[in-house]
This record gives sequence, structure tokens and C-alpha cells, in this order.
Amino acid sequence: MNIENILRSTDHRPWPIPANSWSYYQEWNNAIFLHWEVELSELKKYVPKELQIDTLQGKPWVSVVAFTMEKIRPKNLPYFNPISNFHEINIRTYVKANGKTGVYFLSIEAAKRLSCLVARKISKLPYRYSKIKRSHNSFESHNKQHNENLKINFSIEKKQVEKTSLDSWLTERYALFQKHKNQINEFEIHHLAWPSNAIKTYVIDFNYPRFDTLLNGEPHKISYSKGVQVLSWREKHLKRIPY
Repeated sequence: MNIENILRSTDHRPWPIPANSWSYYQEWNNAIFLHWEVELSELKKYVPKELQIDTLQGKPWVSVVAFTMEKIRPKNLPYFNPISNFHEINIRTYVKANGKTGVYFLSIEAAKRLSCLVARKISKLPYRYSKIKRSHNSFESHNKQHNENLKINFSIEKKQVEKTSLDSWLTERYALFQKHKNQINEFEIHHLAWPSNAIKTYVIDFNYPRFDTLLNGEPHKISYSKGVQVLSWREKHLKRIPY
């Protein structure tokens, strides 16, 4: 779909898109979502006090999202394959700030060192390098420095499935909040609603020692999406977080 059509499709959003022009285009493709319902008291150890943890029926969630970033580029410039295309894993939770619901990253990994460097420089997001590889039915990563490993073997069903209210709560997020030094940055994003397909997993090996007390056992929910085209805006510095 072309960008003008994406910008006109806003009925699924909880608030209007920003009045100023978008800054970056990117695609989040072939995304595998692993979702855990977690304990609020434990999650608070990982989230800045300036952000309110969002909950559904009183319970917070944390998601591991393994996908392929493609064609990321500034507006009016072409994408550059050595930087623009890479596999990514992010571990995120759900927060509220500035009257909006969004995500907060506990961890972000990318499979290219140069992409990590550029992403950290431009966005101030905490990207770090991990060795990641994927095929049509597997996704694997390894980070030697942190002794972290992820392995998923799966198969995807072609038929799309209707999303539940929980699916929408976990995926339809149009803001990102991140702390950089002593500042909370807000990033607005826009895309069409995530399509969803059924996924069957055969192996899930999630070994991240620093999250051992937060993410326990098998995921409580697993989903897959072929992806979305995403427009993002430059960060906005929040001086005060009312909640």
C-alpha cells in the first residue's frame, strides 16, 4: 500500500496522527510475538518511575517480538540495504504517558553492528548487536556478552485469524516511550492494524538470565503477523509525565 493510503487509514487508531509530517519509513515483517502475563511488582524493577505501567484486567504483560526490519529510511531518501535491512528482537512492555498508551523497550537487539550504531545515534534507543539468523520456519539468536539465547521453530498457517481484544491490546500501539539519560522521549508511529495468522510452535527456547524472575515458563500467548508498513515521527521530549 502506498504511503498516502496508509496516512488516510486512521479509524483503528486511539488518537489522531500528528499534524506535522512523518520522518522515517520502515517495515516490520514476519513478526513472531511471544507474550507473558507478569507480576506487577517484578515489572516495576525494569520500568522508569516516570512511566505508568499499563494493565489489562489488572495484569501487565511483557512481549518478545522477533521480526525482520526492512527498508528503514528517512523521508525523501532511499533505503540502504547494509543498514536498512536486519533481523531484530525486542522485549517490550506496555505503558501510559502523556495521555497515550504505548510501549517501553526492556531490550533491543539487531543482527548488524552498523545498524545498531546508526539506530542508537539517531533514535537514542538502546540497540545492541546479537548474532541472529532466521529461515522460513526458525528464528535463532545468541548474545555471547550477556549469555542470552532465543530459538523458535515454527510453522505458519496461511489463513488469517480474527484478533481477540487481547491481541489488539498487545499489538495496536501507536507510541513508544523510552528513557535516555534523564529524559523521557516519546515517538509517534502509524501503521495499519496488524494482520494475524495462526502459528504452530515446535520449539521455544528463551534463555535471558537477566529476565529470569520476570519471564517464567512458556509464553501465555503466541501470535504471528506477516507485518506492517510503518511511519514514524521524530522524538518529542516530555518535560512532565502526568498520570
